[in-house]
Amino acid sequence: MSEVFEGYERQYCELSANLSRKCNAAALLPDQGQKQQRFSEIRAGLDDADGLIRKMDLEARSLQPGAKAVLLAKLREYKSDLNKLKREIKRITSPNANEIARDELLESGMADMHTVSSDQRERVAMSVERLNQSSDRITESRRTIMETEELGVSILQDLHQQRETLLHSHKKLHGVDDAIDKSKKVLTSMSRRMTKHKWIVGSVIGALVVAILFVMYFKLSR
Repeated sequence: MSEVFEGYERQYCELSANLSRKCNAAALLPDQGQKQQRFSEIRAGLDDADGLIRKMDLEARSLQPGAKAVLLAKLREYKSDLNKLKREIKRITSPNANEIARDELLESGMADMHTVSSDQRERVAMSVERLNQSSDRITESRRTIMETEELGVSILQDLHQQRETLLHSHKKLHGVDDAIDKSKKVLTSMSRRMTKHKWIVGSVIGALVVAILFVMYFKLSR
C-alpha cells in the first residue's frame, strides 16, 4: 500500500473522529453564539476532510490496478461517512426538518449516482488499462516476430553464401583434379618417351659395339 495514501488516511481518520466529537458537543451547547462558532469550526474541518478525500482519491488512482481497487473501495466508505457527518451537522443547524429530509434524500441520491458513476469510471479505466496492456503485448509480439523473421532471413542469406562458397570450392577442386590428371598424362607420356629413347640409345650402342668387334676381328684375322 502507498505510504502517501496511508499518511492522508491517518490524517483523515483523526480529523473525522475529532469532527464527530465536536458535532456531538456542539449540539449540547445552550448558547447559540457558542454553537454557531463551534459549527463554523466544524465546517472548516469538513473542508479539510474533503481536501484529504480528494488527495487520497488522486493517490489511489495512480497505483497498480490491484491496490487501486482496494483503496478506492475504502475511499468510498470514507466519503459515505463524511456525507453522513455533513447531513448530521445540517440537520442540527437547520430549523426546518422537512427541508432537511428533502436535502438528505437529494444528497443521498446524488451520492449514489456519484458512487455508481465513480464505479463505472473505475471499470472503464481498468478496461482501458487492460486493453492498453493487451495492445502492448501484441506490439511486443509483433516486434518479436519481426526480429525472428529478420534473423531467419539473415540465417538463410548466410546459408546461401556458404552454399555458394562450397560450390565455388568444389569447382576449384574439380579444376585441380583436372590439372592433376593432365599432369599425370604428361608425366606418363614423358616416361614412355624416356623409355623409348633408352631403347634407341641402347640399340645404337649395341650396334656400335658389334661393328667395332667385327672390325677388330677382321683386322686380326689378316
